[in-house]
Amino acid sequence: MTGPVLSAARTGSGSGEVDLRHHGDAEVRGADLTDLAVNVRTGTPPAWLKERIAASLDGLAAYPDGRAARRAVAVRHGLAADRVLLTAGAAEAFVLLARAVRARRPVVVHPQFTEPEAALRDAGYEVGRVLLAERDGFRLDPAAVPDDADLVVVGNPTNPTSVLHPAAVLASLARPGRTLVVDEAFMDAVPGERESLAGRVGELPGLVVLRSLTKTWGLAGLRIGYVLADEETVAALERAQPLWPVSSPALAAAEACCAPAALAEAEAAAEGIAADRAHLLARLGEFPAVTVAGPAAGPFVLVRLPGAAAVRAGLRARGFAVRRGDTFPGLGPDWLRLAVRDRATTDRFAAALADVLGRPPR
Repeated sequence: MTGPVLSAARTGSGSGEVDLRHHGDAEVRGADLTDLAVNVRTGTPPAWLKERIAASLDGLAAYPDGRAARRAVAVRHGLAADRVLLTAGAAEAFVLLARAVRARRPVVVHPQFTEPEAALRDAGYEVGRVLLAERDGFRLDPAAVPDDADLVVVGNPTNPTSVLHPAAVLASLARPGRTLVVDEAFMDAVPGERESLAGRVGELPGLVVLRSLTKTWGLAGLRIGYVLADEETVAALERAQPLWPVSSPALAAAEACCAPAALAEAEAAAEGIAADRAHLLARLGEFPAVTVAGPAAGPFVLVRLPGAAAVRAGLRARGFAVRRGDTFPGLGPDWLRLAVRDRATTDRFAAALADVLGRPPR
């Protein structure tokens, strides 16, 4: 970190001046575009997973029974089943936390996924912000988090910066009387899931880890995720849920995605994403006007370039959708987020970007 703590990150109440409800799917809805705006892995769900989901349809007359899926998630992370709560996507978990966890001073570390702050505001909270700085690579200094913050939310790897915070740094934020929520929605896209805190649930006081199965497995339309937390927190969140919140097909998917063969497939996909990201970074490096935040560890990269809004429009006219960055607190109009895709798609994108910028790559 350079300079004093508050030069690297500052806190504030946040005024809701950006559209916290804008998400990448808005960039592609109803349009025939190459999608670089949504962070769902392409070519998914795989055929075997579709078959498992389809097989569950014969049981739709019965109410969902989540016990098997809950046990599968617990085994996958080496936890007891009562430390697992299945949710309709990780996004539901933020609403449950806002409803069930009592906090006097909630704080969200930004830039990051905006739904946690939106859910807290909807629940009536005034939400503090810790804004991380580009000059420090959007890395978190634990000293920037107020000592009296009793609910802290941080992503790892963080959407949209793609920064992977060291597990030790995040663990240092845990303390009695504080709920520490770590959003690991993209952790299964990191080879080896290094820096994950999932295995320390129940060990670190107040730790809550959120996971999503929608990104790696292409299940955004099915809505399936889960919470890992101590038994008391899981019970409180479960009381805030409606009855039967996760459908039978989603439960079948959760169980299937936690099987050893599926975990091996996800690890191979993570390695492939890392290689494809390296190619994307190399192509972006050909453009002097483009600055990449990093180092990137997720299935997306954050870039800064002058006139990003016009560039985004130009890319759209050439068949590519990218995610605007100005709806993330702490960023501004010169930021865009790009999903990692295969090399051929990246090369087509680089050609389109060169055309938009009116100059060949370096």
